[in-house]
Formats: sequence, C-alpha cells, structure tokens
Amino acid sequence: MLRTVSGRRSSPIAVPAAWVAIAATATACGLLLSLHVLSPEFSPAWRMISEYANGGYGWVLSAMFTAYGVGMLALALAIRSELTTKGGRVGLLLLTLSGFGAASASIFDVNQEALHELSGLLGYFGLPAPAMLISTALCGVQPWSAAKKQLLLAANLTWVSIVVWIGSFVVLIVTFMLALGGLPSAPPNDLPAGVIALVGWTNRLAVLSAWAWVVIVAWYAVKLQRDVLVPSREITLPSVVPSTSL
Repeated sequence: MLRTVSGRRSSPIAVPAAWVAIAATATACGLLLSLHVLSPEFSPAWRMISEYANGGYGWVLSAMFTAYGVGMLALALAIRSELTTKGGRVGLLLLTLSGFGAASASIFDVNQEALHELSGLLGYFGLPAPAMLISTALCGVQPWSAAKKQLLLAANLTWVSIVVWIGSFVVLIVTFMLALGGLPSAPPNDLPAGVIALVGWTNRLAVLSAWAWVVIVAWYAVKLQRDVLVPSREITLPSVVPSTSL
C-alpha cells in the first residue's frame, strides 16, 4: 500500500542538502579519479583505494573520504522528513553512522589498522543495509513510488558489488597460493604470473555503486520536492440554479 504525502511541507533544508549530497559525491569521485593519475604506482587492478594513503598524495585521499562522508550525511538530512516508517528511520540512523564512518577514514588511514577497519566497517560495508531500508521505505511513499525501479536497482547494486568484491578477493588469494604456494607478508611490487587481480577494480566498483545510490536518491529528492511542496487544492464550482421564468 502506498502512503500519499499530502498537506505536509518538508523541511526547507531538504533541497539544499540534496544538492550538497550530489556535489560532495561528485567531488569524491573526481578526487578518486585524480589519484589514479597522481599515484600511478598503485595499480588499480589489485591495490585498495585506502593504499593511496602511503603515496605522495595522501591528503587527496583524505579529502576524498571527507567528501564521501559529507555526501551521505547530507543525503540523510535531505530525506529525513520523507522517512516515517520504522524501517525508514532505522535506515536513516544507519546511513548517518555510515557517513561518519566514511568521513572518519580521512583521519584513520590504512596505517592505523584497527580504527581504519572500523571506519571501513561503517562506511564501506555499512551502506547496503540503509540503502535497502531507505529505498524500500521511499518506494511506499507518493510520489517516490514513480522512481521505484531506479531506487531499488541502485540499492541492490550496493550489496551486489560488495559480494563481487569479496568474490574477487577469494580468487586473488587462491591464485596467489597456487602460483607461490602461499601469501606474501606485504603487497609485492609486481604480481607473479598466474595471479588474477581484480580486487582493486571491484573495490572501486563497490564505492562507485554507493556513490551512485546517493546521487540517485538525492536527485529524486530535488526532482520530486516540488510535488511535495504543492498542497492539494479544492476547486468549488458555482452552482447553477435553473430559471423558472418563462
């Protein structure tokens, strides 16, 4: 059953926050792309995004994680008034935690192993759950239901990409063990023959999927806000009294 939003004005900060979410996410994407040029020594095929912290442009990575987190936090602010169900509210809370987790990775880099893993747990692995909860909740609200296909597709891609990343990690480990008879204690400069390296690309795919979901939800928040803000009007037609005169 769809719930129709009527007679309610969303927070006036919703649209500006949605634009901030889009701008911050686009900035994060641009910064990540720049790292491929600035630090070519880190092969995107098998080196994690977080490893750029050990290059000469760690500050760019920190800025990327900051923008990453700001995008999610701004989205939470933008759509908070649209989420009235229990599942939607839980998703909003988890999205906020995920945003703080992503932003905290700008401070706790890969060399601070324990805190960085906690940041990754919240920001990287922690997004699919709120993405599914929020998208499902929004699909039950008019006029968001018109974007049901796009919202659910984007939300499902967040967890599918994580599964693909885990699968590529298994392939990397297995081929490493077959090629060398074991795993190296530190990332080598070059991979030996026979090792299938896709884990870096799938890591980036998972991040891009998360960003795509943020941008899609924020864009629809901007697009649909006008419909939410326009109250329904009752039109009274003048009654016509038939004439009795000849």
